[in-house]
Amino acid sequence: MTDSRLTAASQGLSSCHLCLKLFNHELHQCPRCNSAAHSRKPDSMQRTLAFLVTAAILYIPANTLPIMVTEQFGQPIESTILGGIVLLIEMGSLPVAVVIFIASIMIPLGKLIAMFYLCWSVQQGSIHSTVKRTKLYRMVEFIGKWSMIDVFVVALLVALIHLNGLLVIRPGLATIAFCAVVITSILAAESFDPRLIWDQMEEENNE
Repeated sequence: MTDSRLTAASQGLSSCHLCLKLFNHELHQCPRCNSAAHSRKPDSMQRTLAFLVTAAILYIPANTLPIMVTEQFGQPIESTILGGIVLLIEMGSLPVAVVIFIASIMIPLGKLIAMFYLCWSVQQGSIHSTVKRTKLYRMVEFIGKWSMIDVFVVALLVALIHLNGLLVIRPGLATIAFCAVVITSILAAESFDPRLIWDQMEEENNE
């Protein structure tokens, strides 16, 4: 009976990232779709950690700098992400404020923590909870695309709220930083190779 815990790499096989065909790992091109092939993502851990550290650093100005500037009667009022959430609540837009809080504060921070944990577990050679860690990675990869929702809301506010010059909303510097956080965190998730999680289990079983 074939051991289901064995990986394709240990059997000299690679899987195409595009069409999922299995073929000899010595081939550097998929024989079916001709796309570039490799057994594991090159320098996966180094690239993932580099993107994660960059995202963590950018997360600070993204939350401390103003994400939007509200001008009312000619008086500019700068608002951070949390300040903008409070402003939306005061304007009676509680559902939008809740969505922005989840998408702007909870999701980016949770994604960074989850990715750092996955990298740490692989570096430690952990063989526990491999299925759960794989599901965690898939969840992080899925929700990453929704992290830009607050930037879209600010863009809509800029376009829609202009009441005869009495109230004007402009994007702040934190918008750029937050966009950079989202992009670098997405790149971190794309750089991480979840197959490394299962490699640890096979190495333990072969010892």
